[in-house]
Amino acid sequence: MTSRLNPYLTFDGNAREAMETYQSIFGGQLRVSTFGEFGSPDPQIKDKVMHAMLETPQGYTLMASDTAPGMPFTPGNANTVSLSGDDGDDLRDFWTKLADGATVSVPLEKQMWGDEFGQLIDKFGVPWMVNISAAQ
Repeated sequence: MTSRLNPYLTFDGNAREAMETYQSIFGGQLRVSTFGEFGSPDPQIKDKVMHAMLETPQGYTLMASDTAPGMPFTPGNANTVSLSGDDGDDLRDFWTKLADGATVSVPLEKQMWGDEFGQLIDKFGVPWMVNISAAQ
């Protein structure tokens, strides 16, 4: 049996919009289940995302949900989604799309260690790092 490690993001009511945006950036298959589909009669949450999973052609898996009433939503900077590799064209394209409406803290550019690197917080409040490995 295999296992995997992947980000699981939490949103305050806009998980569907975020995941549809990520699907438009990365491609792939998006599956979304709402609280209502799993039997919640609460009108506050019946259309909110209980679980979403995006599996991309690059092999990325990104999961997400909305917070349910009574659960705290605490955005912060303790976690960052990192994209890295040597496919510069794809990674630069992802960066450009993620940067739309984002706050860029480090522009994507060549760094002292030789790689291209950038860091931003996207329009949904999710921190991202992109690192493009320098040619060896």
